[in-house]
Amino acid sequence: MPANLTPQYRKAERGFRRAQSAAERLACLEEMLRLIPKHKGTDHLQGHIKAKLSETRREAEAERKAAKKGGRTFRFPRQGAGTVLLLGGPNAGKSRLLAELTDARPTVAEYPFSTLEPLPGMMAWEDVRVQLVDVPPVTETHFEPYVLNLVRAADGVLLCFDGSSDDAPEQTLEVVRQLESRRTRLSDRSGFDDEEFSVVHVRTTLVVTRSNDPDVETRLEFLRELGGPDLPLVRVDADDAGSLDPLRAAAFDLLGLIRVYTKRPGQEPERDSPFTIPVGGTVEDVAHEVHDDVAAALKHARVWGDSADSDGQVVGREHVLADGDVVELHV
Repeated sequence: MPANLTPQYRKAERGFRRAQSAAERLACLEEMLRLIPKHKGTDHLQGHIKAKLSETRREAEAERKAAKKGGRTFRFPRQGAGTVLLLGGPNAGKSRLLAELTDARPTVAEYPFSTLEPLPGMMAWEDVRVQLVDVPPVTETHFEPYVLNLVRAADGVLLCFDGSSDDAPEQTLEVVRQLESRRTRLSDRSGFDDEEFSVVHVRTTLVVTRSNDPDVETRLEFLRELGGPDLPLVRVDADDAGSLDPLRAAAFDLLGLIRVYTKRPGQEPERDSPFTIPVGGTVEDVAHEVHDDVAAALKHARVWGDSADSDGQVVGREHVLADGDVVELHV
């Protein structure tokens, strides 16, 4: 029996993944349990949520006690279209990418572990902005506890691989292993695992830094032989500004979003600040982005763009939109 999960439930589920603390995750889980349709098709999922609620209550209590003892936590207000983490082993080139792609000023050095704590920056891509966060390197012996929450809350990950280093295959695979041992998988999608609700997948692109090295292909092949994850790949050289443009596009693609522009009747579209909604999103999703009251009162919409059969096509709230569409909402 299909689950038939509602858009409201899906929104609460996305909120759970984006939560940066156990207390925030707990609130989202309670909302998910309230919103989930109660029928036989969701019995298994309801059981998973209830089990996760018990686990998260314990985590929230532990988090509260740790805060009293002065434990380190990092939370960044979500900005832009979404948040993408720069992740990797020592000297993978993360900080250099943050410096080149944003206005942030991280410490960029040849020695390992120059990144001592997370640092955010805002990256521009066309008419949207994406929040990038550089985090300390992950190794077998060095894994800051807060990194796990940042990874699981991110919309995507750029996994950095130093194309000039013979150590890169093992170091990159170790990052994957450390996260998998903590029920987090760098994957080609984001969301809960189909078999185990406690396992979270985070959509990831492999970024090959210093990709002009003559032996880079040999090192990438070694990563595959070691059992490295099958991920989309982008090659960059921070000294070549042109090579960074595909990385900007890849970072936005990780978010799984499309851009939609709105207009008032008789006026030009508002092109400077698009709404972003998930791929496969509808007119109703855009209306909710404008305001929940607009969504409740929505009668129909007119659409210009790739999803329309003709300019200004009249559509209903369930009409699926495409990137770059212009929507005129009628309430």
